[in-house]
Amino acid sequence: YYLCSLSSLVNSNGTSTNPSQRSASSPRVLKTRRRTPGTILLPVHVHRTRIQAFILHNPHGTRQHARRPRAVTQRRFTAMDSPLSQQPTLLALSLLLLALYLARRALLGKRRNYPPVAGTMLHQLFNFGRLAEYQTELSQRYRTFRMLTPTCNYVYTVEPANVEYILRTNFANYGKGTMTHDVLEDLLGDGIFNVDGAMWRHQRKVASFEFSTRVLREYSSGVFRDTAAELAGIVAAAAAAGERVDMHDLFMRSTLDSIFTIGFGASLGGLSQSSQESAAFARAFDDANEQVLYRFFDPLWKAKRLLNVSSEAAMKRSVRTINEFVYAVIDKKIEQMGRDEHEFAKKEDILSRFLLEREKDPGCFDNKYLRDIILNFVIAGRDTSAGTLSWFLYVLCGNQRIQDKIAREVREATTGGDRDVGVHELTACLTEEAINNMPYLHAALTETLRLYPAVPIDVKYCFSDDTLPDGHAVRKGDMVNYQPYPMGRMKFLWGDDAEEFRPERWLDGDGVFVPESPYKFTAFQVRRITKSSLD
Repeated sequence: YYLCSLSSLVNSNGTSTNPSQRSASSPRVLKTRRRTPGTILLPVHVHRTRIQAFILHNPHGTRQHARRPRAVTQRRFTAMDSPLSQQPTLLALSLLLLALYLARRALLGKRRNYPPVAGTMLHQLFNFGRLAEYQTELSQRYRTFRMLTPTCNYVYTVEPANVEYILRTNFANYGKGTMTHDVLEDLLGDGIFNVDGAMWRHQRKVASFEFSTRVLREYSSGVFRDTAAELAGIVAAAAAAGERVDMHDLFMRSTLDSIFTIGFGASLGGLSQSSQESAAFARAFDDANEQVLYRFFDPLWKAKRLLNVSSEAAMKRSVRTINEFVYAVIDKKIEQMGRDEHEFAKKEDILSRFLLEREKDPGCFDNKYLRDIILNFVIAGRDTSAGTLSWFLYVLCGNQRIQDKIAREVREATTGGDRDVGVHELTACLTEEAINNMPYLHAALTETLRLYPAVPIDVKYCFSDDTLPDGHAVRKGDMVNYQPYPMGRMKFLWGDDAEEFRPERWLDGDGVFVPESPYKFTAFQVRRITKSSLD
């Protein structure tokens, strides 16, 4: 809905700048330069990352400077915040890791076929500003390898057979584990993305039922259409006034508005910025998301949290802001249900559906559990969508042919292609049938996810000693990672043009979309869902 609503704006006169043909310039430099009327500034923020800016659209056709966004996290650390500020400690830690590894190797005698050691956690910290690219370089040398840490091995793989084994064949042996749960607990609590076993099955069972209902599908479609129309109106007004627009910021706010409405049945007003409380929640949500990522690479985060200092003090403030806002929404919903339960039963948002489920079994979950469940859905629906849309518009900047082809397909599928229509008329035409008649748009979005997946690396905890299909052994307690970002750039999977953006690779000779194996194209995490596992 977002893409289709914006397509007529993006292609209003066929003029677009090409990021690959412009000289690099940081956002700070761009801010000091003379503004060119009608430009749309798109500083992409992917994987909760502040990264570089580029120009999406310039109706006046003037040349603008741009920089290719980076697919890894960058953040302005203070010396106190950065893990690299303790370099002597990390160097000593690296030497200790090597000594422990050699001692264990000597004691074990005959070794199993463990993956080759490509480095230690120290190497990842030194490459933190380009972590996804660094992991890709290692994966081009070793399809499966490991990095040493003080407590376990971090095993990384790009082999589709290993991915299928982890996510399907031996699914029960690979889960979140205690370390991942500890890192994410302050933000995600016991939500579906941070639990294993019975709690995961219960949430998956209830969610799968609710999301399969026609009522929720129709409700969510209406919410997305309305928010997309509001977003397109903001962009159109900025273009008419000759103003720059931060597209990624708009995407982040609009997707948060949409998923929060679907999840909680309450409007945040993020696009209109009409509420200070909502804006504070959104800022805290972003800050907490960033901090949980850094916890994976900061061995001192628990000590900082205990002492309530540095980045962990900021994390505590962010979580407090999130909780106050979310619990207020939950209390308001419960109050509404108490006033008129019959009318409340008609509510279509996820929180209302879970509250009705709790009425049938009052002991199944408390408000804390409700908070965790809904926030997990908000995270899943917000950052992934906004990041993918931002990358999608970025790649369109570099290829006018693809941009024109998508715009033409959208017009033909919605209005017949014989006339231009307004935003509201266009969104009204976005039926399921119309969207199903957009195979090239489908292919272009899928190609975006192949090269710029919303989750670049996904980690699983190994519950018992095991051997992967490629013959490499893993130990109990190892953290096993499959890597969607490096996998999208592997020539042995996608051919010599693996790093080229080419939507046609997803279409057959008749222009019909042809999906790939989910263990090769891993942008969408695959789970082995069976009736017995849900029961």
